[in-house]
Amino acid sequence: MRIRPSDEATQYRVLDWDSDDYDEPVDQVEYDFSHLFSAGMSRRRFVQVLGAGLLVTVALDSAAPAQEAPRRQGRGGGNRGGGNAFRGGPPPKVAARLHIGKDGIITVFTGKVEAGQGARAELTQAAAEELRVPADRINLVMADTSLVPNDGSTAGSGSTPRTVPSIRQGAAAARDLLIAVASRQWQVQPAELEAADGKVIHAPSQRGQTYAELAAAEDAVKAFDQEAPPGVTITPVAQWKVLGVSTPRPNRRDLVTGKHEYPSDVKRPGMLYGKVLRPPSYGAQLTAVDLGPAKDMKGVIPVRDGSFVGVVAPSNFLAEDALDAVAATAKWDSKPHPPSSTIFDYLRSKARGGVPANPFAADFEAGAKKLRQAYNVAYVQHAPMEPRAAVAEWDNGKLTVWTATQNPFGVRSELARAFEIPEEKVRVVIPDFGGGFGGKHSGECAVEAARLAKAAGKPVSLRWTRKEEFTWAYFRPAAAINAEASLDGEGNIATWHFVNVNSGNSAVDTPYRSGKSKSEFVQSEPPLRHGSYRALASTANIFARECFMDELAELAGKDPLEFRLAHLGEPRLRAVLEEAAKRFDWPRRSKGKKPNVGVGLACGTEKASYVAACAEVEVAPDGKSFKVRRVCEAYECGKIVNPTNLRAQVCGAIVMGLGPALREEIRFEDGKVTNAAFSQYLVPRFDDVPQIDIHLLDRPDLPPVGAGETPIVAVAPAVANALWRVTGQRVREMPIRLAKAT
Repeated sequence: MRIRPSDEATQYRVLDWDSDDYDEPVDQVEYDFSHLFSAGMSRRRFVQVLGAGLLVTVALDSAAPAQEAPRRQGRGGGNRGGGNAFRGGPPPKVAARLHIGKDGIITVFTGKVEAGQGARAELTQAAAEELRVPADRINLVMADTSLVPNDGSTAGSGSTPRTVPSIRQGAAAARDLLIAVASRQWQVQPAELEAADGKVIHAPSQRGQTYAELAAAEDAVKAFDQEAPPGVTITPVAQWKVLGVSTPRPNRRDLVTGKHEYPSDVKRPGMLYGKVLRPPSYGAQLTAVDLGPAKDMKGVIPVRDGSFVGVVAPSNFLAEDALDAVAATAKWDSKPHPPSSTIFDYLRSKARGGVPANPFAADFEAGAKKLRQAYNVAYVQHAPMEPRAAVAEWDNGKLTVWTATQNPFGVRSELARAFEIPEEKVRVVIPDFGGGFGGKHSGECAVEAARLAKAAGKPVSLRWTRKEEFTWAYFRPAAAINAEASLDGEGNIATWHFVNVNSGNSAVDTPYRSGKSKSEFVQSEPPLRHGSYRALASTANIFARECFMDELAELAGKDPLEFRLAHLGEPRLRAVLEEAAKRFDWPRRSKGKKPNVGVGLACGTEKASYVAACAEVEVAPDGKSFKVRRVCEAYECGKIVNPTNLRAQVCGAIVMGLGPALREEIRFEDGKVTNAAFSQYLVPRFDDVPQIDIHLLDRPDLPPVGAGETPIVAVAPAVANALWRVTGQRVREMPIRLAKAT
């Protein structure tokens, strides 16, 4: 790892990695907390396991970070439930719960989930920093609705800007209250005391007590039976010792050894296995079905509730056989459905209120030069490693569901509504799970498992197949985008009109200056169920805008980098663009003339962070295929909380961003997905991964924001722009098809 000294003018430093330049963090002491997370853990058993100690509850009226994340736009792919499920429960909310055990281990509670993005490590760091203990002294309990506060859904890159400050404030309040207890006991001023390594210390008298000892003191209960005092002070960046440092995931050993139980691994006593009958095509309605063949199979319980039909059996294989037998008897009323081959014309024709006309039409026509183009972006799937899975169990009218969702409290509300029971009778438990990317906000799998379990009278495990995941989970929305702009006599943008049809508002507004400008979103009538995706609609909007900017640069007779910088006022976006261009050596490479090799660049901002990418591509001699050889990306998201995890997030986003650029798209005909398998829906393979150079701009002067989304958005347009430089063909669709480029 190389660290460039902070530049006083720009107030950032660059953390720079390449394949030969990556330091793994030093291993830390491991604590085994697996006994806290067994599937059968009840609240009573949980308290028994924690043993003696003080359960500290710190309630904060407001735990808002110094910098709010931008308002989220778009749809969530299902009912999120529970009021404002994105931000969490209404104030006053429980910002942190801490249990201080006799052994000095501190248990912290959060409603956030771990889906591979690194939240477990980051939130552990947040508590450890303010409690002045090493990260391995913190045990983090996540996403069990009967035990944790409602911190909102894990979405929109919101954990870093909202939940990290909430946990820090709660932990800082607990630290200050422990100091106050010691101050009263020793009759000294709080300013004379220091919290360090799980103790409160009075250096002048060489006295010290552990947090556990102070928590057990007689006056501790009264001290903690209050809301956090106003003006709780959190640790400034310059004094960070745990935050800002590469910290590995606390449960990494369990993950790599297979000890960790994902939702699809959960087992309950007497558990059965379920399958659900799916329509043969989108919109098809069930008109008749015979459950007799399933009833004749030993141990099989068929279930029907209106149009919901499923089977429950002692094994997954038997459940599959029973479902096949039932499916053979089902009769359906199918509905017409547009094919993917005509989807973009369909979306434009179904735009609500029509596709808006350019409000600057007269000025556009009067421009010295003008450009009008259309861009299309296909439906894609999230393709998580772990498809949807849930285990549901009923006990005396109470429901517990173990599942994979980014929105535990929203799913709890969804279950309560589905079965018309109070929310307090529903418990949702979310083990760390195998990927979400915005695709697991809704709780349909949990509801289905609970319906089967209620009918069977036993716990039921329901695991969606990959085909079900590809077909019935919601998609990243397809986009049909129109862009129009005119240039004045000096080559500056005079008018700008940009319309996104169907995919959403995220990053629809241009960061580039123009004389007159309007960017807007129009909802269409989508033929497929769509919702959140990593960076949501900004993947489409920035693809179209950055390809369009390259075309405008050519129209103006200017270098793409020069043209962008001439129209950029946002200093943070300029900083990442200049950094990426410098690290990539854009001036030299852009003028190079290697056979079949081209370079391109793109930049963008979303979720209050900034990214720029440069790409090098090589086109096959026949001109029909290409490979991405190198991606250089500069990224800035405020102060870096965990450098190693951030680097992993950016790297993953680059690879994920390549997928829809290269091949990923959902194809459908007659209401059926025709590529619902990894053998047909081609995510990036090892051979697709280019050389990746990542340069992180650390901004200690700015609050941290999330990094799970924005690093994805600049990859596809940079690749598309690189292809134009080598082929002379403009790319205006994702996925990219050279034969169709014009």
